[in-house]
Amino acid sequence: MAYERLGAQDSLFLHIEKPQQPQHVGSLGILEGGPFHDEDGRFRIDDVRQVIGSRLHLVPRFRKRVMEVPLEQGRPVWVDDEAFDLGYHVRLTALPKPGSEEQLLALFARIQSHLLDRRRPLWELWFVEGLADDRVAVIQKTHHCMVDGISGVDVATVIFDLGPEVTRLDPQPWRPSPPPSPAQLMLESLVERAVEPAEIARSLRSALRVPRQLAERAKDVAQAVATAAPSAPATPWNVPISPHRRWLPLRVPIAEAKAIKDAASADERLGGRVSLNDVVLAAVTTGLRLFLDERDQPLPDDLVLKAMVPVTMRAQEDRDAAAAAGTAAVGNRVSMMSAPLPVGLADPIERLRSICDGMRELKESGAAVGADLLMQMTNYAPPTVLSMASRLLVRSRAINLTITNVPGPQFPLYCLGARVLEAFPYVGIVDGQALTIAVLSYDGVLGFGITGDRDVLPDLSVLTDGIQAGLTELTAALGVGAGSGPGSGDRAAPPGKKAPTKKKARPAAKAAKAAKGVGA
Repeated sequence: MAYERLGAQDSLFLHIEKPQQPQHVGSLGILEGGPFHDEDGRFRIDDVRQVIGSRLHLVPRFRKRVMEVPLEQGRPVWVDDEAFDLGYHVRLTALPKPGSEEQLLALFARIQSHLLDRRRPLWELWFVEGLADDRVAVIQKTHHCMVDGISGVDVATVIFDLGPEVTRLDPQPWRPSPPPSPAQLMLESLVERAVEPAEIARSLRSALRVPRQLAERAKDVAQAVATAAPSAPATPWNVPISPHRRWLPLRVPIAEAKAIKDAASADERLGGRVSLNDVVLAAVTTGLRLFLDERDQPLPDDLVLKAMVPVTMRAQEDRDAAAAAGTAAVGNRVSMMSAPLPVGLADPIERLRSICDGMRELKESGAAVGADLLMQMTNYAPPTVLSMASRLLVRSRAINLTITNVPGPQFPLYCLGARVLEAFPYVGIVDGQALTIAVLSYDGVLGFGITGDRDVLPDLSVLTDGIQAGLTELTAALGVGAGSGPGSGDRAAPPGKKAPTKKKARPAAKAAKAAKGVGA
């Protein structure tokens, strides 16, 4: 066979995709503009394509398209795109000079609102010139069936350079293999499921191994099922979604978040080690609390929202092996945990302590391992059952939103000699969950990318302001030294703009509310 079959987890993102629910992930990068232009001021898009094209053999899936099995009688397969056109995937557009932040964010949201074309490889790179201060943006889209957060970072480190010198690889010869006909693919899929010795052996092994694992980890599986129970409270964003997106970035220096983490870990009130992810969740919880208060939503003390937090199950040795070969790991290898967000607690220390305790209990319970075992079982489910189950999954309200935190490289990346100055992630939303918060650490900065439905969340900036207020609140509550907290020093610049010398003041009423705790 000249094709590779998608895993069940990768297939899920194809099954749940609808016109109003694109299932790609992406990013916004801001780069130096000078190296992209020749001496006549023209953008060197052909040079960009040449450099990227010379590296596609390191990510072979970038030249493959999805082919569906007729009547869903097998999981889809990857086949070579015989009409592969690099110019379609690496595009150039522009803002009217000098392009503003608002114009860039509007363009980004519009591009991310559209489905990727399944007749082609499922990725796009949009280079955007015309930004103020001689900068260039790059907007990336890759279907979630191809990458998860970790593998997406791996792909970026392969496509981009690790230094300002442009590494020009010798293009590898590529001859696409012809895809099977639909009838041939269906026949081979049925044969593979029914009589192929390797598949029979795999099924037998799974029949013996997976139940044994489930028996050994019954408690983990029970915890995974329990934490996924449909018990999340209703919020203004747990509603049907439209095809249109609103997206806002937020930038937080890692050093400032770590100062909060270190102070919290040493604080007796918190009783133990606090992780950087705990601090992120606490800041988001404050932001959600302020957002709900702005919408005049009730905030009883016991109100706890539930966030789906992806957990990578990809072995480090797999990533190391791919890196040693100069390639990128692709596909999805994640599990999920349902994290509690105690938005009803007015005191910031109590909120952080509750989050730390909840996350510690989840990690010790093995919920992520149990969820991973359940996901492994879907590899042996009939494709039609998998399709129906995945569509039903997104209709349930087991969680209120998704919060994903992906570690990225803590060193600069380059494209055509231009430094990537900052990077922000994009993760889509699904019906019933019109809000997603993604975080990507890159070169000393936590870049937040907050995605909402354009119609449901016209006031999305209240949430970004609230997250920043949450960090300022923790800085004050923990007594982080002057000049080291997120409320001091220069404010991080928005995409495409230089940082101002002084932080803009928040409205007095909101600042006071953030410091005291809503409803306090």
